[in-house]
Amino acid sequence: MAKVATKVVEALKEIGVTHVFGVPSGGWVDYMEELRKADGIEFILATHEGGAGMMAEVYGRLTGRPGVCFGTFGPGATNLATGVGEALLDRSPMIALTDEFGPKLRGRTVQMGIDHQALFAPLTKKTTRLAADSVKATLFDAAAVAMSARPGPVHVGLPVGLSATEAGEESVTFTPPAGPPTADPTAVAAAAQALFAARKPIIAVGLGAVAAGVGGKVRELAERFDLPVVLTPMAKGLLPEQHRSYAGVLFHALSNEVGETHAQADLVIGVGYDPVEFNYESWMPRVPLVSLDTEPADIEEGYPVAADVVGDIETSLDALLALQSDAKDWDMAALADRRASMFKKLEPGNGPFGPCAVLTILRDMLPQDGIMACDVGAHTHLIGQLWRTPAPGTQLMTDGWSTMGFGLPAAIAAKMVHPDRAVCAVVGDGGFLMTVGELATAVRYNTKIVVVVLTDNDLALIRIKQEKKGNPIYGTPVRPGGTIGGSNLFGVPVISTSAPDEFRAALDAAFAAEGPMIVEAIVDSREYDGLVLKKDKVEA
Repeated sequence: MAKVATKVVEALKEIGVTHVFGVPSGGWVDYMEELRKADGIEFILATHEGGAGMMAEVYGRLTGRPGVCFGTFGPGATNLATGVGEALLDRSPMIALTDEFGPKLRGRTVQMGIDHQALFAPLTKKTTRLAADSVKATLFDAAAVAMSARPGPVHVGLPVGLSATEAGEESVTFTPPAGPPTADPTAVAAAAQALFAARKPIIAVGLGAVAAGVGGKVRELAERFDLPVVLTPMAKGLLPEQHRSYAGVLFHALSNEVGETHAQADLVIGVGYDPVEFNYESWMPRVPLVSLDTEPADIEEGYPVAADVVGDIETSLDALLALQSDAKDWDMAALADRRASMFKKLEPGNGPFGPCAVLTILRDMLPQDGIMACDVGAHTHLIGQLWRTPAPGTQLMTDGWSTMGFGLPAAIAAKMVHPDRAVCAVVGDGGFLMTVGELATAVRYNTKIVVVVLTDNDLALIRIKQEKKGNPIYGTPVRPGGTIGGSNLFGVPVISTSAPDEFRAALDAAFAAEGPMIVEAIVDSREYDGLVLKKDKVEA
């Protein structure tokens, strides 16, 4: 009879898992030994459980298969929870494993003892625990739940001591969940009628459209009726920035200029629009909404919903594409002028070395199929609007969860998923400090990534908000001045730069290196002030 630990690893392999990220415990030893012996699956030792969870989230996002992570009792589980929440609100499939106490100690006062089922209930789609007679059934169900509808995490507790017990016989196989059903024809007809009647409809695309793989259909719909398209930040890459219909990214830099377009709309067509990034009423005019998604529309009362089309997004788009109607009344030449003006304002200026120059040079040097993982900070808002993104998955950010520290673990996971592609991270010096220890993970596995650190010694977004309120700057300087420190961190070489030519030369060396490297760009954070935190909507 096989042991439970053996069956767990077998089940993960059958699901298609190739990496398990975590920090081990005594209760995890049997599982690690089975991972060591197995082919095609590897345990990745992270520095911190939060980093492990973030790596697993990005693994799930890029592969479509559950990212798997592990944390031990108490602090291991609470650390892991940051990455689990990320999977929930950034919509990535995940199986989060933790140690749990056995029945005799469950509920007792015990060292490191908290209720993991209660901890993970609000952070997951489902939480459960393993039993010897249903190892594969439990893990297969966890994977199916994680991958279905809006993807997300499932927590599975591993009772201590269970790993070495004999597993029961099971005759189950893993079958990936089926896609969503087609939408109600009545709702589809209402959507088509709303589009037919509108004169200036706009398409708003969210991360659900990326998951559904409907970029081609969105482009076809925009071209069919000559419509502007706005995107949420995590939908970047679904429509090229140079496309005639591209109107910009909501919620990020110069969003007031994007608003000059969507303020004119008399209908909003949401395609896979997930308000976890930015709710509708924060930007859209008070006009009817047509929502094409796998979940019901989530919008404040007072905004009319012309059609809530819940089901397979692709077939719903096909129905709109079949509509017989002429192009609408948008002035596409004016849209082109607004788009060009917006991108012109994001070009590097002649003043001090700033983040716009850093991002422009990096975009020029990163191959088109390269992957850039962006941390959370003022630079995120620039990237959302400025960064040319050739395809979904080539620019990674966390917008639903928005945790600082994301960039470095995300880049590590992306390189493990796509070892043949160039991968970099862009992090502010504040976010860098939150997960800097994962540099040791990059060294341990010789993960060839380039980490660009924007050093301005400033939590710029919060500082800008303080100044807008007329408050003094307080609690936002990262350090009095200087650099991140040293020519080497955790075994990763550091090149510090303070000018465009220096930065370009350093990037050239870093992308040619055989292992991880850091390129520090010492920049002036005042460049952010005129570009970010603009109004998305002006109420009439």
